Amino acid sequence: MCTGANNQHIETALAEAVSSLETGRYGVAVSGGPDSVALLMVLHRYRPDLYLHVIHLDHETRAGESALDARFVAELAQRLRLPCTMARRSDIEPRLRSRPANRSALYRAVRLELFRLTALRERLAGVVLAHHADDQAETVFHRLMRGAAPSALASMAPDTMIGGVRIIRPLLEIPRQWLRRYLLSIGQDWREDSSNASDVYLRNRIRRVLTGSAQLRQAALDLGRSAAALRQWLRTTAPRLPASVPLKTFQAIPPLLADEAARRWLADRGAPPEEITAKVVRRLLEMACDLASPSRQVFPGGIVVARRGGKIAAINALRGGGAGSVPPGAARNAADGQAPDANGA
Repeated sequence: MCTGANNQHIETALAEAVSSLETGRYGVAVSGGPDSVALLMVLHRYRPDLYLHVIHLDHETRAGESALDARFVAELAQRLRLPCTMARRSDIEPRLRSRPANRSALYRAVRLELFRLTALRERLAGVVLAHHADDQAETVFHRLMRGAAPSALASMAPDTMIGGVRIIRPLLEIPRQWLRRYLLSIGQDWREDSSNASDVYLRNRIRRVLTGSAQLRQAALDLGRSAAALRQWLRTTAPRLPASVPLKTFQAIPPLLADEAARRWLADRGAPPEEITAKVVRRLLEMACDLASPSRQVFPGGIVVARRGGKIAAINALRGGGAGSVPPGAARNAADGQAPDANGA
């Protein structure tokens, strides 16, 4: 990832990055930080043909700092004469069908719900996020440290569906520092999130490590691309399993394909995709392959899986799109789009 460039080169790269968006109506997730502000300014300057709708979520955190972020974003949207949807986390969170226990996952779920509601109301073709190349490297490294399966190390997708919302990331090839340099060149200020300086958060510690090593950062990006290719192969090769699966079916599938098939099977039963970790998948496969393991276990989403009569089945799987259900393919879309910390509203 080359970072040495003059301002003209940076502006050209940014303009090219947003040129692939087809004409239409889009939400732009703006937190007030430098990345999302730069995204908004680039879209506003280089894509006048687009209808842009600013979306901001006040997370109601950092002892009131987030309220100042919201004010900054509202004033920026007003100055650019762009429509804006502002919401507080406390207003959106009660709408969630299920609430992840992990705080970062909860905040992502709230943001996604705000995106979904706004996209429906404003008839948006999608929501544009400001994830960039450094976010890609950090995401891959974060997943690696969590012991993610090989296919789960894949880079974030530039254009994907998550929870029924089209998520677009046009800046994935752009380095973080270029976005700040662009804002400085046009005299545009931004808000700094004080929590980004805290070593309490693993994401921040990873960022410091990668910032200090261009070689390690590039290795993470390369790993993400390779994992994405592997994931695509697994998706097209792994079988889709029936609701009741003979034990011998799991036992006969090669390990990598068995992992993907098991992950997809759990998602189809209603397990939240972001909670289907490598550890969860291993536990399901152990049920199928090790008769000494517990024959009845609870999986993410409260899905109760039982082993009996030589088969594995979810005895309380959600059907018919009930509350909290996940349609086939949702696990794939969530894996495409999740990042430890969303870079947007």
